[in-house]
This record gives sequence, structure tokens and C-alpha cells, in this order.
Amino acid sequence: MDRNARNTALATTLVTALALGTTACAGGEEAGGRAGGNPVTVNNGTTVGGTPQRGGTLTVLSNQDFTHLDPARNWVMGDMDFGTRLLYRTLVTYKAEPGPKGGELIPDLAEDLGTSSNGAKTWTFRLKKGLKYEDGTPVTAQDVKYNVERSFSPDLPGGPDYAARYLAGAEGYQGPAQGRHLDSVRTPDDRTIVFELRKPFAEFPYATVLPTFAPVPKARDKGPQYDNRPFSSGPYKIESYARDKQLVLVRNTHWAPATDQVRKAYPDRIVVTMGLKGNQIDDRLIASSGADASAVSWGKLRPESTPKVLTRPEVKARLLAESTNCTEMVQMHTGRAPFDHVKVRQAVQYALDREAVLTASGGPALNDPASALMPGSLFDGGKQPDTLDIPPAGDVAKAKQLLKEAGKPDGFSTSITVSNGDKGVAEAVQQSLGRAGIKVTIETVDPSAFYDTIGDTKNRTDLVYTGWCPDYPSGSTFLPFVFDGRYIKEKGNSGNHSLFRDQPTMKRMDEIAAMADAKRANKAWQELDGQILGKAPTAPAVVERMPLLLGTNIAGAFGHTSFGGQIDYATVGLKNPSASGS
Repeated sequence: MDRNARNTALATTLVTALALGTTACAGGEEAGGRAGGNPVTVNNGTTVGGTPQRGGTLTVLSNQDFTHLDPARNWVMGDMDFGTRLLYRTLVTYKAEPGPKGGELIPDLAEDLGTSSNGAKTWTFRLKKGLKYEDGTPVTAQDVKYNVERSFSPDLPGGPDYAARYLAGAEGYQGPAQGRHLDSVRTPDDRTIVFELRKPFAEFPYATVLPTFAPVPKARDKGPQYDNRPFSSGPYKIESYARDKQLVLVRNTHWAPATDQVRKAYPDRIVVTMGLKGNQIDDRLIASSGADASAVSWGKLRPESTPKVLTRPEVKARLLAESTNCTEMVQMHTGRAPFDHVKVRQAVQYALDREAVLTASGGPALNDPASALMPGSLFDGGKQPDTLDIPPAGDVAKAKQLLKEAGKPDGFSTSITVSNGDKGVAEAVQQSLGRAGIKVTIETVDPSAFYDTIGDTKNRTDLVYTGWCPDYPSGSTFLPFVFDGRYIKEKGNSGNHSLFRDQPTMKRMDEIAAMADAKRANKAWQELDGQILGKAPTAPAVVERMPLLLGTNIAGAFGHTSFGGQIDYATVGLKNPSASGS
């Protein structure tokens, strides 16, 4: 799912292939990375701070509000981690472990990982006993069905669309308003839910990790306002939420730990303080005094703060930098001139200085240059191929030649939209494209509004800088979501920000999706990656790790591979709760 520059959605990295036919995914993901041959050891695949003690207040220092907490709309990496680990549960979830084991599925609301029949077109899940909401009422299968249905509502855009892509009879469905329901989601009783798919989908349990498959009781639904107060089925409930300012979570006393293998719920309270400047957050966590000792950062370490951390062993020991599986790229509006011309788009690929973008993103200790669309874990050998063979610093002469061939010998002017934390990255893009005569104006947007802005396809800029993370280790969760033109929306558009509508590509996607042999399909996705790259809807930039700084009183913290390296909020807590000021 979408990866808003350092905000983003669910990603799975370094996961075991689990019969998906991929090889072990370790290439390029060692501690600190190998880019430039200059590895820097940081905490990767390990837990920092030992085992937390129960109690106290965990503070999250953030430069932004959440994009969405409504489970029907939550498809941004950090938001999904926060929502599904603290506020609501899903049918299936990921293990709470660092490293490759974080990619393994375990039951959550369901008793098992689902039972398939009818050639993997029918999937049945049975809910555990004793599941309750924050008011003590039982969680039912009908509540899960209701949230799946409401995810189709036009007034709730931006969420995962696996249901729309796979459920039988979903075409044209607009949600449960006026009593309309999906016949392909059945609830024979309060604890059983059955999904009928339009085509075989052996990977369906992975999709049920997504917030779409969390329960929402119909009586609590308030449409778009539900975003402000999701009703809890997890270990915490919302005490107060002042948008763009502060979110306070307290314990949900009706959550039953005996039904939950994942969430440890160590802190008594979790306070998210929003609207802080990124460098202010870094400086506070480096100093780690007072309540900041019991704080973690929501967003990644600012590039300019990197030297202050990496040069001080006692601070570097508190830095997480779990390898992520998200490719960040410059996505071009292929439906609008001049980017409707393939040679113009190829010129951008050749002009882009990936080394400069990498430097602006924190340097080679925390990034690798991207040379393909899908991340390395989805390729044989765990490493991205260099399909285009473009030098990391770009090839300006080739870019100018392509512009000339496209009828733009003098270049042109355009604009790029970035999250405001990515201004330095945008300047690197601006300078590198400028070398070829492409004049770029930068528009920055608050991170919490970023996806709504670039998802407005009629009013957005020609270029956007964002990325994508596979929802689980399969090419089927990357290329179709970023390059299938049949799912482009006018508002709330997600993934396909190049608005790429290429018939041969879509035809090939359907052929690969129908392959029963996982190894054959995996190879086909890899080949399609290179074919799409040749048509240049995007220019890959970097594969970025998620550097997150912790306070000195934090324990049980690790970057979860399946949430793109974001801290796993299921297990984080405090060494000494009494020191947190609660």
C-alpha cells in the first residue's frame, strides 16, 4: 500500500516465502545497508530495551495527524500499524516479532487462518469466543461483514480495495446504505463469516490482515465522522482526540488477553502529540530528558539529524532502522501532456539523480538506490535487478536526447507534490531534472493531507513523490495496485498515481493472476516489472529504511518488517513506568 514519505502503509519485508515461490529475502537488507559499500550498524531485526514493565504513559511525538483511523479507510503504513495493534483487531494478523518472523500470519479474531474450498474461491473463518468491544458487547461476524461492505461507500474513500477486486458480485456495489448488502459475504451465525470470491485467491488470508477485515458495529457507524472515534475491539480505546493536536488512548477493560496472541498492551496510556517539527522531535529524543525519555518518534529521523545520531554510540543504540520493502519513486501523470509521451517519461528516468535523492533521504546508511519497481524481496536472490542500467547519478545527455526526440528540445515546466517532510528530496529531484531542461516547481503538503491531495486526480500536479509497499510477499500486491488502470478513482485514488492505463500490461496482469503455479507467477511478475519500467510511468528513486529514534526509557521496541519498519505498537512499552510521569 501507499507509502507516504515516511508515513505509509503496510509493507512486508524479509518475510519467508510461505509457498509463494520467492527465495529468501535478505539481499541488501543487512544492518545499515550496503549502499556505497559503507555499512553502518544500526538496530535491525532486534528488540531494543529489553522486556517492558506494565504501566506508565508512552508518548508518541509526531509531525502530523493520522491520515485515517477508520478501518474502512486506513491504508497508510503507520496508521495501519497503530490502528490494528491498538484499537481494532482483524481476522488474521502478523506475529509481533522482529526480523523475518514478523511476516508470518497468526489468527487474530479468527480461530485459525481460514479454510478454503471451491478451489480457493470460498474462504470461511470462525471467530473466537469471548471477543468484546469497549462497552462489553460481543464482536460478531456480522460486524466484520458490515465493515467490509462500508469499505465500498463513496463517502469513505482511500482504503484497501482487496474486497472490490476479489469479492464476487462487487461490481457497482456502493456500500450498505439503504440496506444494500453483498451476497458474497455470508454470516451463517454470529461467529462464522464466509467470503465468495470471483476467482481463486490462495493468498486471501494475507488480505484479511488489512483493516477492512476489522469489525465495526452498525449502531456505532457515523460515516465519515467514524474516523474521529473508531469503536475499540483492541486493547485500547480513545479517551480524547483533538485533530492535528493530540490523541489519548486508555485501556479497554473488556479486551481479553486470553484471546490475543499478539498484543501485550504494556502502557496504561498512550499519548500522541501532533504538529511538532521533525527536527524538534529529533532533538528532544536525542536529549531524552523528562517525559521525552518515555517517548518514541512517529516519523523517520530527519536527514540532517543523522550525523548527530550515528556519531554518538549511546544515541545510535536507540535508533531503529529496520529494512523496509517500499520503493519510492517519482510518479508521472501519464494521461496529461507532456507526460503522455513515453520519451518524456524516459527522459525523467535518465535525468533523475538517485544519489542526490538518497543523500537527501539520510544517506547510504539508511537507503539503497532503487533500480526496479518491486522491492528486492520480490525478486530471485532478494535483490532488485538493474533493468535500465542508468547510472545512479543519472545520464543527462541521454535525457536531453530523449526530450529532443519527443519534440521538447528546450525542455518544459512542471510541478511536483511531496509531503512537507520531503522538501529536501523534492529539491534533489528539482535540481536533477533541471539539468535536462525540465523546470520543476515544488508543492509541499501536510503529511495527513498528502494522500487526499494526490488522490484527487483532476486537480493534482503532474509529478508526485511517493511509493508502494507490498501488502505481503507477492508481486500480486505490488504491480497491479500501482499500474492497473481499471481501479483508478477520481477522488481517493491510491497506488496508481501515474494514472497508467496500458492495455497489454493489464492483460498480462490478468494472465499472471490466473496462474496456479506460484513459482511461474513469481517469475512472470518479475518479467512484467521490467516491461512496465520500460514504458516509464514512474522513475524509481530509493528503497528507504525507516530510521526511528527512541527515548532512553523505551523497551520492547523493534521495527516491524510487515509495517515497513514502523515500531510495532503491539509490544512496545517502558523500562520504568513510574519514570514516565503518569
